[in-house]
Amino acid sequence: MGSFPYRFPTFAPHFKIMFKLLTKGFWEAVARLILRNRIAILVSIALVTLFFAYQWKNMRFTYTEANLLPDDNPINITYNEFLKIFGEEGNLIVLGVKDPTLLTVEKLNAWNQLAQDFKAYPEVDAVLSIKELQKLVKNTDKETFELEPFIKDSVQSQEQINLLARELFEQYPFYDNFLFNSTTKTIRTAIYLKKEIVNTADRKDFVLNDLIPRIEAFEKATDLDVRVSGMPYIRTLNAQIIVDEIPWFIAAALFTTSLIFFFFFRSFRATFISLIVVCFGVMWTFGILGLFNYEITVLTALIPPLIIVIGIPNCIFLINKYQHEVKSHGNKIKSLQRVITKIGNATLMTNLTTASGFATFIITESTLLKEFGIVASLSIVGIFLLCLLSIPIIYSFMPIPKDRHLEHLNKRWIGGFVGWIERMVRDHRVAIYFTTVALLVISIIGIYKIKISGSLIEDMPKKAAFFDDIRFFESEFNGIMPLEFMVDTKRKKGVMRLATLKKMDQLEQAIEETHELSRPISVVSLVKYSKQAYYNGNPEYYQLPTSQENSFILSYARNSGSSANLLQSFVDSTGRYARITTFMKDIGTGRMQRIEENLQKEIDDLFPSENYDVIMTGKALVFQKGTNYLVNNLVASLALAIFLIALFMAYMFRSFRMILISLLPNILPLVITAGLMGFLGVPIKPSTILVFSIAFGISVDDTIHFLAKYRQELIANHWKIRKSVYAALRETGVSMFYTSVVLFFGFSVFTISSFGGTVALGALVSVTLLFAMFSNLLLLPSLLLSLERSIANKEVLKEPSINIIPEEEIEDENSKIQ
Repeated sequence: MGSFPYRFPTFAPHFKIMFKLLTKGFWEAVARLILRNRIAILVSIALVTLFFAYQWKNMRFTYTEANLLPDDNPINITYNEFLKIFGEEGNLIVLGVKDPTLLTVEKLNAWNQLAQDFKAYPEVDAVLSIKELQKLVKNTDKETFELEPFIKDSVQSQEQINLLARELFEQYPFYDNFLFNSTTKTIRTAIYLKKEIVNTADRKDFVLNDLIPRIEAFEKATDLDVRVSGMPYIRTLNAQIIVDEIPWFIAAALFTTSLIFFFFFRSFRATFISLIVVCFGVMWTFGILGLFNYEITVLTALIPPLIIVIGIPNCIFLINKYQHEVKSHGNKIKSLQRVITKIGNATLMTNLTTASGFATFIITESTLLKEFGIVASLSIVGIFLLCLLSIPIIYSFMPIPKDRHLEHLNKRWIGGFVGWIERMVRDHRVAIYFTTVALLVISIIGIYKIKISGSLIEDMPKKAAFFDDIRFFESEFNGIMPLEFMVDTKRKKGVMRLATLKKMDQLEQAIEETHELSRPISVVSLVKYSKQAYYNGNPEYYQLPTSQENSFILSYARNSGSSANLLQSFVDSTGRYARITTFMKDIGTGRMQRIEENLQKEIDDLFPSENYDVIMTGKALVFQKGTNYLVNNLVASLALAIFLIALFMAYMFRSFRMILISLLPNILPLVITAGLMGFLGVPIKPSTILVFSIAFGISVDDTIHFLAKYRQELIANHWKIRKSVYAALRETGVSMFYTSVVLFFGFSVFTISSFGGTVALGALVSVTLLFAMFSNLLLLPSLLLSLERSIANKEVLKEPSINIIPEEEIEDENSKIQ
């Protein structure tokens, strides 16, 4: 078949020209729209702000732990199955006293009365204290077990206390390591909250308004140091500190960024305008949280100050450009038009890349991070719109800046800094490359030293009193974080079979031999206690019954309503499921993984899968599994952030070599920060893993500004790379320095936090952005100069799809604005 003689016209160049005209026309139209409809836009901003302010009523603070796993994860499903059978496991608050004077008549009676007082609160389900402790005794006539209190009324004499102490500490191991430590003589009281209020605001009200004041009054009256812990108590105080820190973060971010802004611009007017704009951005952020009914967590609490820190650089670019234009030609309206048309596109792209860095958290499928990513990315888009719309409009109503407002543009010290950068790039590129390679090698060594941490309490405020109490209970009772084992016997009443009890007892011995875990408590302990009671309380018989003893001891138990009440805490109503409860110390992910492997091997050996299903669960285990899940998924989210931003670069510059050149200076700071974490012993954990996506999304903004200006200079200088690089460096170096300083000190405000994770996040992001500034100012232009021959032709530096900085100036449209 012959070829078709007619060739269809190629439309690509026409579309390309049309797109450029449309892009240029778009920003001109935006400028006209903004400056012609100033009042309407300001009213619209006010109405949107009122709408978001109205959503504040839906804001709520978290009353649960951060669940880092998705709802459909097998670990979560297993945990929810356990809760469905045995109910909420984190409802225990413990009070402890380690003081020999407690065992005196007056103080012990006061301690017992304190426990009695808590019984009266509607939020409390049960209280176990020395006063409530009861002996399991045998009634031979009725062939049943009965409960007999250790203390019938109040303590009357020291002799009575001494007898009580001997009985408790020497004869009743069932209660040892639960309500007392027989070795150190530490005594505690257990308060069980009603399970339905554990994850509600009622828990907070009880802890803050009832529990703490009552304990403080008791301490003052008795001169005893009462230690308090338990997950409901820890979660409440932890959440309250988050709430209390939010205004401090916002105030610190406003003060720090405004101080730096004023130092650069020396203008109260510019500083005040910027603060007003970012404050509106903060109001929008809270409104977005309320609109989506998201909880304020340790992560979402960071977004309002983040918006201040990210919003101020937007203000710097816009105001700095406006003042440059005013200084250049003195026409206010023309200057405002050029601010929108020349900076609008660049600011849009930089905010989109920053938002992309946060939006990648959405793919983690962790509800906590997904909400953080959604709110942060939407808030960044919101602050961009606020800056672009409000700053030109506000300045349009104000008189043109006077000479004193423009003096900062001629600062010698910043010129000296840019001159030093230029000399380094021109004369010392080999030193820059050598330093880069050396830092890279050292950082890779540091990366191999990084450890992963899944500690539930590691990021909690170390200076808080409740943190000391956590360590106290770890020392005295081997921890307060529950770890649960659920045994499914696959048959009704299968738990009480002696063979099952023996297997559970062997598993408990393995648990007890693990020094990070406390002595477990289960139906096995109750059966041992029953045998002891059958033999008249002799502690030598605190053991499982033999097959001969089992039938008549269990017959006593079946006749006992008291035993049934004790049994329901450990066995479900059908007798098919049993739980073994232990508490663990604050240990890292690595050690926990080894413990889990050892215990799982023990479970597999003891419980044949055809007869039993045994699961290991509990809040502590769920959190640690969530940390591992998070690390794996956030590596993927960082890769996605790099990929998305590479796409932005590809779309803007349409050159693979330019993509590589632009990404390298922004990946290098991430590697250096990771190396620092390894050398400084900062582990990978939910808070620190966020650093990389956040820092990468922000640091690439400087690259975009520099390369956009660089390409504009290439066209102006007829593709002379060397001249264009230095011109772009002088033009953008000041803004890059200003914004990097603001970001460095802005993120540094998070170091005032009480939470170790927040401190690490702020410090690491600040350091990363500082490295990124020098990388973009030194390494990026050095690469462009060294690769001059490879990129010195128009085929490589093709005309971009988007002109970040327009090459033509806009005509003065002063007459068109009403």
